[in-house]
Amino acid sequence: MDLKNINIGSLIEKSLIERGIEMDRICSFLSCTEKEVLQMYKSSHIDTKTLLRWSKLLEYDFFRLYSQHLVFYSPQASMGYNQPIVKSSSLLPQFRKNLYTKEIIEFVLAKVNKKEMTKNQVINEYKIPKTTLYKWLQKYKAVNNNVI
Repeated sequence: MDLKNINIGSLIEKSLIERGIEMDRICSFLSCTEKEVLQMYKSSHIDTKTLLRWSKLLEYDFFRLYSQHLVFYSPQASMGYNQPIVKSSSLLPQFRKNLYTKEIIEFVLAKVNKKEMTKNQVINEYKIPKTTLYKWLQKYKAVNNNVI
């Protein structure tokens, strides 16, 4: 997967082929014609409202591809490339680079610590990188020992 050059139309088409969704259902869900759908397959960009509809139809977060692009290819704030944004000056929500919230980390670690899932099951089911999971386990080891 090339996250540097995202061709969203071809990724949507691949996802549709995997899922086997009929064109009639697609056209009905998106309120468009077959010709417009075929044009979207060729497009390297799609407006956010339409992409949100595709994400719902295909049950896949296509926006995550762009978030991952930002994680991999945007300069680190700690390197001084970006000027810090004062929270009061922006009306937009502020995000950290980390896509995993505290709740997600706690949920995953609870599954492993209560032996509801193995580490490999967590990695495969939730698509969390192995190194990330092991870092969490090490970092939150003291907290986890107190919970159990």
